[in-house]
Amino acid sequence: MEWTLGYWVVLVMSSSSCGWCLYKVIKWIVEGKEKKIGVPRGSSGWPFIGETLHFIASGYSSRPVTFMDKRKNLYGRVFKTHILGRHLIVSTDQDVNKVVLQNHGNVFIPYYPKSITELLGKSSILQMNGALQKRLHALIGGFLRSPQLKARITKDIENSFKLSLSTWKHKHLVFIQEETKQITFEILVKVLMSIDPGEDLNFLKREFGEFIKGLICLPIKFPGTTLYKCLKAKERLLKMVQRIVEERKMAMEKTEEKGNLVKDAIDLLLRDTGESNETQQRLPLDFISGNIVEMMIPGEDTVPMVMTVAVKFLSDNPVVLTRVVEENMELKKLKALSGDEYAWTDYVSLQFTQNVISETLRMANIINAVWRKALKDVEIKGYLIPKGWCVLASFSSVHMDEENYENPYKFDPWRWEKTGAAVNSNIFTPFGGGQRLCPGLELSRLEISIFLHHLVTTYRWEAEADEILNFPTVKMRKKMPITVMPIDH
Repeated sequence: MEWTLGYWVVLVMSSSSCGWCLYKVIKWIVEGKEKKIGVPRGSSGWPFIGETLHFIASGYSSRPVTFMDKRKNLYGRVFKTHILGRHLIVSTDQDVNKVVLQNHGNVFIPYYPKSITELLGKSSILQMNGALQKRLHALIGGFLRSPQLKARITKDIENSFKLSLSTWKHKHLVFIQEETKQITFEILVKVLMSIDPGEDLNFLKREFGEFIKGLICLPIKFPGTTLYKCLKAKERLLKMVQRIVEERKMAMEKTEEKGNLVKDAIDLLLRDTGESNETQQRLPLDFISGNIVEMMIPGEDTVPMVMTVAVKFLSDNPVVLTRVVEENMELKKLKALSGDEYAWTDYVSLQFTQNVISETLRMANIINAVWRKALKDVEIKGYLIPKGWCVLASFSSVHMDEENYENPYKFDPWRWEKTGAAVNSNIFTPFGGGQRLCPGLELSRLEISIFLHHLVTTYRWEAEADEILNFPTVKMRKKMPITVMPIDH
């Protein structure tokens, strides 16, 4: 028994040693070829897992760009690595990012983890490319940016926040992350489908909450797995949305509402005929339904997390909070004296509040990067990105670079009043850029502005200690609990 056990130990050790040696030889050959063709320097890390563990650990730290910064210092602003099962090139350079973002699909195409591609499907606006993507992006962007929509939706947003805020005074603790998710989802569903609170909205909330869990998970579809459950939730979601789309189409055909005001995204997509082409071509109903579901994602994650992190930063910076309160109280008093209702322009004219939103977007990095795949060899600023390689354009690295922002880890809304801190610059890309710039960015800022205005003019609060987690997505560890105290007017 002892001899047999010893024999197997020696054999396993020998096999392991041979395996490791073989891996090192293959790695040496591959890296030699990469160096010869000019691939950016970097490391592939350990076999199979690459540098994933360090990447994840950085996401859980107080400074998630540590992973990027360390390699930027070793190899330069553009480097290669191996994370999340993929060899890729990371760019922390704003000029390189700009080229990647502004490409029109002939060199770079979207490239995301398999769980996302499985859940969203081939017709997803996130993954589609070419003329159809441009058409849909222009349609949705024009609708969400329109002054008519902003004027109409402002009252709905105000009412939603006022109703929610009125219930807070009866709660021992208010969890901002949960409260904002509830409100923003309702608002977005109103914009997309004109659904009011009720049974349908509750169904959408429940099924969408299950669906969203699978965006970042293991791409395994066996019954009982997260991805399998999420795909089933999406089927139920799509069934309901398809019913609403079909009913709306039938109603439009009966009443011939073509000349009337577009009231929501379903209306918009049903009416579009692609008239820029010689032949009209309407969007398929299943295509419309799938993309309506996809457009719910910002209401579940992006916008509410900006609101939540803004409350965190304001709680940690009382001088900033005082300035925000003063500015918003001034507007509230002016409205009370005039008797006028708020217009959407009132909220976006609160300059310091807008600075707070910009600074929150810069530091929170809710969307920290985008993934693209090169369709052919491309050289940018002397860096070669070979055909077939994935590129991760890091926004967070640019936002937290001391060459771009003085004291980047300091929450300083006043920096946006200084020369060089421009919301439209290459060093500020919280909503992406190029042809895939988030179409809802203006509506998102309006929504955040309305929330902050009514929060700081209704309550004072005390916040419990909480911290931001950055992996797999930005979240608060304790969901940002606060105790509120009504302001006496």
